[in-house]
Amino acid sequence: MSEQNKDQTTHFGYQQVKTDEKVKRVADVFHSVAGKYDLMNDLMSGGIHRLWKRITIEQSGVRRGMQVLDIAGGTGDLTMRFARLVGAEGKVVLADINDSMLKVGRDKLYDHGVTGNVEFVQANAECLPFPDNSFDVITIAFGLRNVTDKDAALRSMTRVLKPGGKLMVLEFSKTDNPLLTKAYDIYSFNILPQMGQLIAGDADSYRYLAESIRMHPDQETLKGMMEQAGLVNCKYQNMTGGIVALHTGIKP
Repeated sequence: MSEQNKDQTTHFGYQQVKTDEKVKRVADVFHSVAGKYDLMNDLMSGGIHRLWKRITIEQSGVRRGMQVLDIAGGTGDLTMRFARLVGAEGKVVLADINDSMLKVGRDKLYDHGVTGNVEFVQANAECLPFPDNSFDVITIAFGLRNVTDKDAALRSMTRVLKPGGKLMVLEFSKTDNPLLTKAYDIYSFNILPQMGQLIAGDADSYRYLAESIRMHPDQETLKGMMEQAGLVNCKYQNMTGGIVALHTGIKP
C-alpha cells in the first residue's frame, strides 16, 4: 500500500480509522461472529431476513445453466438457493473476504448436499479475481456497507458481469418514517448489542454493525454510485419501510 493510502482515513462504524486498518477490523468482527451468524440473523430480524433474501432470489431471474457470483456470501443462504436454480449445467461462486465466514458457509452447504456446482473463493470485492464478462448475475447481500472503497467494488462487480448481466445489492438502508427511525435506533443501539453479548459473547461487533448501517449511503446515493460504475436501468425497492433496500442494475 502506498504512503498516501496509509495516511488516508475512512469510517469504521462511527470511528475514523486509517484506510489500511479497516479491512483487518472488519475481518475481526466477522471472525468473532461467524459461528453464531445465522442464529443472530434470525434473532435480530425476527426471521424477516429470509423474506428479504427470498425476494432477491425471485427477482434475480437466475435459471438453469447460468453463472452466478454471490459476493460476501458468508454462510451461503443465497448460494444454496442459486445452486439449485442453475442446476448441474450452471455454477455458483460463493466469495467472501473472510475465511471464517467462508468455512461456515462451506460446511453448511456440504451438510445440505450442495457441492457439485459451487465454488468457494476468498476474495476482496474491490478487486475480484475473475475475468471480465464472467457472470450472468452478481449478488452482494448485507456486505457492501463493510467494503472500504464501495465505488471500486461496484466497478469491479460491473467488470466481471456479462453484458446484459444483473447486479443486485441487498443492504440495510434509510427509512423516511420518523417513528420507525426512532424505534429502529432504540433497537439497534440498545437491544442489538445486548443480544450480541448474550448470544455471541460480543457486544462490540454488533454495535459496529449497527453503526455501519447508519454510515451506509442512502437509496438515491447508492443508485447514483451504481450508475457511475457503468450500470444502467438502476433502481431500488424498499422493504420493511426502507430499513432494507434491494438495488438492481444492468451491465450494458
